[in-house]
Amino acid sequence: MWRDPGQPADSYYQVRPECTDVPKSKFKIKAGKTLSSRKWQAAFTPEGYLDISKTLGRIYRGGIHPSIRGEVWEFLLGCYDPKSTFDERDQIRQRRRVQYVRWKEECRQIFPIVGSGKFITAPVITEDGQPIQEPLVILETNQDRGPSQDGNSAEIGSSHAYATNQSRTNASCSEMVRELTSHGPLDQKVIQWMLTLHQIGLDVHRTDRTLVFYEKQENLSKLWDILAVYAWIDTDVGYCQGMSDLCSPMIMLLEDEADAFWCFERLMRRLRGNFRCTGRTVGVETQLSNLAEITQVIDPKLHQHLDALGGGDYLFAFRMLMVLFRREFSFCDSLYLWEMMWALEYDPDLFSVYEELELNGEKREGSKGRAKSIRHYGKFERENMKNGAANSEGPLPMSVFLVASVLKDKSSMLLHEARGLDDVVKVSLIIRIVLLL
Repeated sequence: MWRDPGQPADSYYQVRPECTDVPKSKFKIKAGKTLSSRKWQAAFTPEGYLDISKTLGRIYRGGIHPSIRGEVWEFLLGCYDPKSTFDERDQIRQRRRVQYVRWKEECRQIFPIVGSGKFITAPVITEDGQPIQEPLVILETNQDRGPSQDGNSAEIGSSHAYATNQSRTNASCSEMVRELTSHGPLDQKVIQWMLTLHQIGLDVHRTDRTLVFYEKQENLSKLWDILAVYAWIDTDVGYCQGMSDLCSPMIMLLEDEADAFWCFERLMRRLRGNFRCTGRTVGVETQLSNLAEITQVIDPKLHQHLDALGGGDYLFAFRMLMVLFRREFSFCDSLYLWEMMWALEYDPDLFSVYEELELNGEKREGSKGRAKSIRHYGKFERENMKNGAANSEGPLPMSVFLVASVLKDKSSMLLHEARGLDDVVKVSLIIRIVLLL
């Protein structure tokens, strides 16, 4: 029987020609398997109601066609209710765009670089709210960074020009901060926010730099703006390293900056617990503990072996769970993995839960809401419901089980070949290879 070999999807996310060491994507667009624009449109009624059950199976078996990926993600992440009409969604979209503009303007009033098409990469304020006034420090901070660390030779020629431009931006920022502080001591919320802005800029400059999309300054600035606004409104978590990896696909898939922001904000509803820090721990450590417990149950010998080698804390999986495998795969493959997991985990109550929390002025991870037909839930979520996890504080994400299944599958090899702590570190590479096959 003839099988469609599939169309490569890399052409939708062009890689810079000088980046020859970027791995090719395994994901391919396959007719009859990948969710196409035609199948997606056919799932809507004339009024705009979406029968999402018609799409979930196709998504987790064959992914989403890149041309419709952004709008499908908005449903998978709970931005919109499948049982809403076209008109109702337009109203919600416009309301959110206005809200984003309002928040962005708040940020711009404090720090005018926001929304200017520029971003900063050097600190402009001290922890006690005083402006950093030494231009030489700002200049050296940018020039010493040199080209990107991804090995792209094309950046070497432009690194000095980039550093010079960023230095001018940062120097002018210092003047802005002096003007801001001249009116009296800054509020602690403002200080904490401004302390994160240069870190966001550093991360933005490193994020997905192999892609042609980020050769444009406007796209880098858009990513910085969204992350800066999010850090302003989420005072509990703010900004943490890794968020740029999660936000980057949103601005590539959704043309409107406000729409991209809200898609990222909904994703953070799922993942912000990973970034929440207490005095001594980071939120993702809970998932690492869960991974350890699962491995201990399904393969106690492997768990004991890893523990004996010093890997019992499972830190080799830290980055995978923190940013959902973004750095373990090609750009295209990581998007496919995300949407596959979201389709399997899909809960049709997410929209109503998130909206109710917004109305109540709360921002926390979603919990369960009103019951709907079980066919509207993702396959993984249905299993959670059968096992009584639907009413718990929150079932374990699929990503934890994904890593555990790979460890189980490669148990024999790990037991025989892992002989020291260095070998435990290599476990992350083994998991990556298996997931790519």
